[in-house]
Amino acid sequence: MNQTGISKLARLRELMKIATVNGVEKKGIEAFILNYGDCHQSEYLTERDKRLSFLSGFTGSRGTIIVTNDKALLWTDGRYFLQAVSEFDPPQDWTLMKEGVLGVPTQFEWLNTNLPPKSTVGVDINVISYTDWVSMYNNLNNKGHTLIPLEENLVDKIWDNRPAPVLNPIVAHKLEYSGKKAKDKVEHCWELMKTNGVSHLVFSALDEVAYLLNWRGSDIPYNPVFFAYVVLDRENVHIFVDKSRLTEEAEEQLKNEGIVPIYHSYDEILNFLKEKSTAATDENRVWISSGSICALHCACGSHVYRAYSPIGLMKSIKNETEIKGMKEAHVRDGVALVKYFAWLEDQLKNKKAVITEISGADQLEKFRQEQELYVGVSFTTISSSGDHAAVIHYHPTPATDKRITDKEVYLCDAGAQFLDGTTDVTRTWHFGTPTDFEKECFTRVFKGQCFLNTAVFPNMTKGNYLDTLARKSLWDVGLDYIHGTGHGVGSYLNVHELPIGISWKPMPDDPGVQAGVFLSNEPGFYEDGKFGIRLENIELVVKANSKYNFNNRNYLTFETVTLVPIQTSFLDLSLLTNAEIDYINNYHTKCLDTLKPLLQGSENAQALSWLIKQTEPISKSKDF
Repeated sequence: MNQTGISKLARLRELMKIATVNGVEKKGIEAFILNYGDCHQSEYLTERDKRLSFLSGFTGSRGTIIVTNDKALLWTDGRYFLQAVSEFDPPQDWTLMKEGVLGVPTQFEWLNTNLPPKSTVGVDINVISYTDWVSMYNNLNNKGHTLIPLEENLVDKIWDNRPAPVLNPIVAHKLEYSGKKAKDKVEHCWELMKTNGVSHLVFSALDEVAYLLNWRGSDIPYNPVFFAYVVLDRENVHIFVDKSRLTEEAEEQLKNEGIVPIYHSYDEILNFLKEKSTAATDENRVWISSGSICALHCACGSHVYRAYSPIGLMKSIKNETEIKGMKEAHVRDGVALVKYFAWLEDQLKNKKAVITEISGADQLEKFRQEQELYVGVSFTTISSSGDHAAVIHYHPTPATDKRITDKEVYLCDAGAQFLDGTTDVTRTWHFGTPTDFEKECFTRVFKGQCFLNTAVFPNMTKGNYLDTLARKSLWDVGLDYIHGTGHGVGSYLNVHELPIGISWKPMPDDPGVQAGVFLSNEPGFYEDGKFGIRLENIELVVKANSKYNFNNRNYLTFETVTLVPIQTSFLDLSLLTNAEIDYINNYHTKCLDTLKPLLQGSENAQALSWLIKQTEPISKSKDF
C-alpha cells in the first residue's frame, strides 16, 4: 500500500488512542515523542532506523517529533531550518520548531502549555537517551503529566515496508593504522573501572565499539562501524554481535592483540545487563554513559555509575600513528580537491560542458578514487550552488540538481574515509564576479577561521569558550551563523566525533581541548534564498610556544592539516590585517610545497597550474 504523509499521521493517531499504558490496554496517550536515532544513538542511520524521515519527510541528522491529536511538530537546529520546511510531507500538517531561536519553546515547554491536565506522553526508550528521558520526565511530572515507556515504537507498527536490518561483514583495522592494540585499550579501561569501583562497563556507541576492538564495518553509510555492544567485567570482554558476520581476519587479529572475548547474541544485551544488575551493590556498580539509550539504563538497575565513556576521550586524543595517518589522508584528499576545483573552473570558464551539483560531486568522487587507501565518502557531499548554498546541510537530488555557473556562489563541503584517516573540508568559490556584500561576508568568514586557528589558549579549555573567536568578525557588523564552529573528527571513524567540539551550545561531556585532538574550524554565513559561505579546515591541537605558562597549565594552539587553497580573489583585502595576509600566504606556501610534488606529469598539468595560480602571495597593494 502506498502510504502518504496524511495516512501515516492518521494511522499513528489511531494507535495513540489505544496504546497500552502501565499495563492497561487501550488507555491511550495524548502525545507521542519520536526521537531521531537508533539503539546506539548514532548520528547517521540505516534506512531501517530513519523513522523521522518516514513519518515527516525530513531527512536531516537531528530532530525530535511530537505528535498530538491535532498537531505534528518537529524540533531541529539551524543547520536544517530551510531543509525541513522544504521536505515536510504534507507541508501543511507540520510545524517547524526552530531549536535555539529566542522565543521558541522547548519540547517539554510546548507540551506543558498545550496538553490537557494530567496527560500521558509516550516515548520509545530504545531511541531516547537517558539524559533526555530524565529531563523530559522531570519537566512533565512537575506539571502533573506522565511520561511512559512504550512497549513498541508506534512508527514501526505503521511502517508497512520497513527495511530489513543491515548485517555487513566486520573486518580488521590493522595495527599499522590503529597504532594501539585492543588489549592495551581494554587494560586502560580495567584500571579506570577499578578506580571508580565498578564491576561492569558498557559500550553502546558504535564508534567506541569499533575503536576498542580495532574492527571496522559498513552497517551505517559513511561511518565504518557495525552493530554491536561491548561489556567489560573485571576479567572478560563480552561482545554482543552476530558472530557469523566476523571475518576470519577480524577474529584472528583480536586474538593476536591479546583479547579472547566471550560472544553473545546482539539481542541478548538487555537480558545480560538485567542479570548482572541483580548482583550489583553501591561498591559493585555498572558504568554506563548518560548519553546511551534509556532502555540500557533501565536494564542496569539502580546501582549505576553514570559517567562519560572512557573510550570517548581515548579515541579523541590520537596517538602518533593516528596523527601521522590523519595528516597523510588530508594530503591525499588535498590532491583530489585541487584536481576537482581546477577541473571545475576550467569547465565553467571555457564552457566545455554543463556541470551540475550532482555531476560535480561525482567528478570529485572520481578524483578521490584515484588516491591510495581510499574507502569512500565520510558523508554525502554538499555540492551547492547559489541559493542552495544557504541550506546548510543541503545535498543535491535529481529533483533539486542545479547547474553550477560563474554567476553564483558555489559551496562544496566534502569528506573522505581513508584507511588511515577521515577528512572533512569546505571551500566556497565564485568563478565570476561576487557582489560587494558576498565579498565582505566571505572575508569575515575567513577572518574568523584565521582568528580561531591562530588562538593560543590554556590546556583543557572547554571548546564552548573558543566559539566566539570564529564569530567576532561577523558579530562586529551584525552577522552570524546558526551552527557550531567545530566538531571532533575520528581516525577512520565517524566524521563527527564526540565529546570535544567548538559550539555556541555547551557540550556537557566535553572534558576540555587537549593536544592530539582533531577539530574542524568552520565558520560561515548564509543569506536565505540567495547564497551561503563556509570555510572549513581540520585542525590538530598542538602545544603552543607561549612566552609564559601561568599556573603550569600549558598552552595550546592549532595546526591546520587541510591542504586546499582559499580563493584570494574572493577576499576584500581592505578588511584584512597584515597578520591575516601573512597567515594566508604562509598557508598557501604550505599547500603548494606539499601538493606540488604529487601533481607532476602531464595528466596533472591542469591541477598544478591551477594550484600555482591559487597560491600566489597577496598583498594590500595587489589589484584583483
